[in-house]
Amino acid sequence: MYEKIDRYIERLLDGSTPDKPLWNIEKIRLGKPAAWNYIDGCIITALLAAAEITGEKKYSDFAESFIDYYVSDDGSMLGYSQDKYNLDDVNEGRVLFDLYRMTGKEKYKKAVSLLHEQLVNQPRTNTGNFWHKKIYPNQIWLDGLYMAQVFYVRYQLEFGGGDISDTMSQIRNVRRLMFDENKKLYYHGCDCSKTAFWADKQTGCSKSFWLRSVGWFTVALADIIGFIGYGTDRDELCGIFRETIDGLAQYADPQTGMYYQVIDCGGREGNYLETSGSSMIAYAMMKGARLGVLDKKYAAFGHKTFDGICEKYLKISDSGELDLGGICLVAGLGPETNHRRDGTFEYYISEPVVDNDAKGVAPFLLCYTEVKRLTAE
Repeated sequence: MYEKIDRYIERLLDGSTPDKPLWNIEKIRLGKPAAWNYIDGCIITALLAAAEITGEKKYSDFAESFIDYYVSDDGSMLGYSQDKYNLDDVNEGRVLFDLYRMTGKEKYKKAVSLLHEQLVNQPRTNTGNFWHKKIYPNQIWLDGLYMAQVFYVRYQLEFGGGDISDTMSQIRNVRRLMFDENKKLYYHGCDCSKTAFWADKQTGCSKSFWLRSVGWFTVALADIIGFIGYGTDRDELCGIFRETIDGLAQYADPQTGMYYQVIDCGGREGNYLETSGSSMIAYAMMKGARLGVLDKKYAAFGHKTFDGICEKYLKISDSGELDLGGICLVAGLGPETNHRRDGTFEYYISEPVVDNDAKGVAPFLLCYTEVKRLTAE
C-alpha cells in the first residue's frame, strides 16, 4: 500500500508547477491567480519533512524551486499583502526557516522579517490574541494557532531571543475561552466581542466542534513542542496537548480510527468521516508519542487512523490514477455578509467534499512521514 502512496506523491509533483499546483483545488475551481497562500505552504512543509526522513533530495529541490517562484530577492512574496492581516498568509512562512538554513539565500530571511512584521502589527482581541483576519474583527479561530503561532515560535527561537511568552499567553486564552469541559473538545471560533451572528452571547464561542479546526490545533501544539526546549513552557504545552488528544480519542470511529466532520455527532445523518482532520490528529498522535509527550499507545492509535484513511479514501480512479478523497474543501465562520457560514452542524456538512486538495493531502503526507519514522525504529 505504501508504494502506492509514493507514486501518488510523484504524480502530484510531476503534474504541478508553482503557478498551477494540482493540489490547490480552490485555485483551480475559482481561477485564482498565483499568490502566496497557506494551502501551498502546507504541502511544502510536508515535502520538507519527507526530504528529512527519506533523505531524497527531490523533495527539497521541488520545495526550493516552488518557493523561489514566489519570493523575490527583496523578500517580497507574490500576491502577499500585509495590510489584510490574514494569519493564513503567515503559515507558508514556516518553510522559509528550513530553506534559509539549507541554502543560505538571504531573500528567505527577508521574507521571514516581512511576515514577522505583520504579526507585530496584527490587530488583537481584548484578551491579547491575534485577530484571525482583518475581516474577522475580535475573532480567535483554532486554525489561526497553526497558521501563525508555529511560525511565531520559530521566529522567536531563531531571531527573537527565545521569548515565546506571547504565544503561551494566546494558547492559554484559547484553552480558557474555547475548551468545553464536558465534551473535552475545542470550539472552532470565539468572538471576544460576542457580537458576531454565529457567536454565543454568553461565551462568544461558535456552535460546533469542526474536525479540521481542532486538527490544526493539535498539529500546532505538536510542532511547537517539537521546537522548544525543556522547561516550564514546554511542560505547560504538553499538559494542554495531552488533554486535547485524550479528549479527541474518545470520538474515534472504532472501525477506521478516523474522526467525523462534526466530531461529537458521529452517526448523525449527513455527517461523515473526514480525511484532513483525521490525518492531522493521527500525525499529532504519532509525533507526540515519538517525542515522549504522549503515551506510546497513541503511536498505534495514529497509525490505525492513517491505515483507515488509506482503506476508505485512497482509491484508484477510472483513469487509473490514485486519488485521496473525503476532504472538506473549505469551512469558516462568517463574515457578516455570509450568514450561511454560521457554525452549525448543518453548515459544516454542507461544504463540498473533494479529492486531492492540499488541506487533506498535506497532513496525509505529514502523517506518512511519521509512519515512516515508526517503521524505521
